[in-house]
Amino acid sequence: MPSRKNASNAISSLRTPVPSPTMNHYSAQLPLVSNVHWKRPPEICNSPHLFVDGMSAHDLNQGQLGNCWFVAACSCLASRETLWQKVIPNWKEQEWAVDRPNNYAGIFHFCFWRFGEWVDVVIDDRLPTVNGQLIYCHSNSKNEFWSALVEKAYAKLAGCYESLDGGNTADALVDFTGGVSEPIDLIQGNFATVEEQRLQLFDKLLKVHSREGLISCSIRVTSAAEMEVRLNSGLVKGHAYAVTDVRKVRLGHGLLAYFKADKLFMIRMRNPWGQKEWNGAWSDNSQEWKQVSKGERESMGVTVRDDGEFWMSFDDFCKHFTDLVVCRVMNTSFFSFHKTWEEAMVKGAWTRHEDPLKNRAGGCINNRDTFLQNPQYVFDVKKDMDEVLMCLQQKDIRYTRQQGKGEKLSMGFEVYRVELNRNYRMHTIQQKVASSVYINSKTIFLRKELPQGRYVIIPTTFEPGITGEFLLRVFTDVPANFKELTLNEPPRTCWSGLCGHPQVVTQVHVIAASGLAQQDGTTGADPYVIIRCGREKVRSPIHKDTVNPEFNVKGIFYRKDAKTPIRIEIWNNNVFNDQFLGQVTFLADPSDLQPHHTLHLRDKGNRQDNDLPGTINLNISSSNELASI
Repeated sequence: MPSRKNASNAISSLRTPVPSPTMNHYSAQLPLVSNVHWKRPPEICNSPHLFVDGMSAHDLNQGQLGNCWFVAACSCLASRETLWQKVIPNWKEQEWAVDRPNNYAGIFHFCFWRFGEWVDVVIDDRLPTVNGQLIYCHSNSKNEFWSALVEKAYAKLAGCYESLDGGNTADALVDFTGGVSEPIDLIQGNFATVEEQRLQLFDKLLKVHSREGLISCSIRVTSAAEMEVRLNSGLVKGHAYAVTDVRKVRLGHGLLAYFKADKLFMIRMRNPWGQKEWNGAWSDNSQEWKQVSKGERESMGVTVRDDGEFWMSFDDFCKHFTDLVVCRVMNTSFFSFHKTWEEAMVKGAWTRHEDPLKNRAGGCINNRDTFLQNPQYVFDVKKDMDEVLMCLQQKDIRYTRQQGKGEKLSMGFEVYRVELNRNYRMHTIQQKVASSVYINSKTIFLRKELPQGRYVIIPTTFEPGITGEFLLRVFTDVPANFKELTLNEPPRTCWSGLCGHPQVVTQVHVIAASGLAQQDGTTGADPYVIIRCGREKVRSPIHKDTVNPEFNVKGIFYRKDAKTPIRIEIWNNNVFNDQFLGQVTFLADPSDLQPHHTLHLRDKGNRQDNDLPGTINLNISSSNELASI
């Protein structure tokens, strides 16, 4: 299997080069801790509690484990009650009951989202200590234990504590929420230098934060020597920070501040160490805070303690940090004032087989002979334009890696626009509309605006012949009819002998039309095209105010007789009765080796001497081999 570096070099000529891994935090060799004693909370303090004065980001401090990525994710989680109550279900029943000490059994129950489902993890309350002190994640309050217990449960899920030494914040955020994590490269996006893009990013983060999303950030390192190096600014490289607030801050004092337009875009972060903060503008003791009223400072929770939490202007943030992870908690509720998403989710696998028609481990597009042997999934975009979120995830291999069995697969996916009536697997490369990076990450994310139509998404490993399981999630604004394409061609049934079986497959691609008759005064027409073959038809979306529409619509037809004609009609959409604008008819014989045609429109009689205004441009492909298009 290729390394991430090799995968990047190999595909650079095919797609955008793979960016540097974001939000991966690795530590040096985990130091051996001696004299470890596993103790129960009542043996560590007199009055143990799951929570002391509620739950907050200040409850967390990283211990002797290189898991700042995990602690930063916990800090994000702590600020979202609806989210942490999923991770710590029935917390009131799990809390120590002072008046019912006999009810305490030393057992705790947690839930994490793994590979498409919430997984229950049950642990006992024994925690590793040295000299009576917790050595890993712990709270500022000696008698508060939720953070230490969540860490132990997560370590159990991963295999052991050592498995948490180095990891990815995005993975933990998804495990806590079941959401979708999007990495954002602040350098590649030019957010520090391009104001318009910076403002758009701030509005995006503000929206995510206001809708219960989680955000983390870091400063990228280029070598192991830079890991956790503290900069002159007070920030730490290669270290995961939790974003705990995003807001527009009023400048000024008194009532005048409420009417002034002066607002500063601000972002608040927390260092999982519980100390070592930003020391520049808007840091705890900076003079800039004099521009903000006392009431505004109090509402923001501004403190002057070295507690690891600090504010920055968003301009400075984009200058100093290099990477963001934005975890959206996807809203699928119908009873919501905010945008809701339709989620389609499927578990699949890359599997090997000697028969090319059954092989499902074809590798990436570099391997053109086998690429289309991968699993294929079809979905529809039903709006004129729709924002589609696509997320490919592989199984977490931390536990198997401890046993020397597994490594993360280099993987990605391609998206193609196909025929509107495609129901069988693709056998030729069609119009590519989107492509993810290929990288050995647990999760690959892509956001894309797509026009109305039908699409096929093909998840692949980088190299052919590699096996593994994956989870594919697609989010759209309306239901997308998402499903796997499993059949290569129409199957033979008991009726095939009586009614006949398809002998020819034909793909019709209506590219465009030009010079159509005007129907709506000076605005032209509102044309659409219908492709007919026997009883089957494909209809395109309506194109507004044009006599030269770019249809770019395809249909695929499995014909029992090559002599069955195909007819293409163009109509003008009207409130009452649609007007016929012309048609063309052809046989699409497999022996015709000329794929491209420009034909004059004719009336319904289809006579040579009865042309109507306009021509139509087509690509036609036919074959006697049904599994060829």
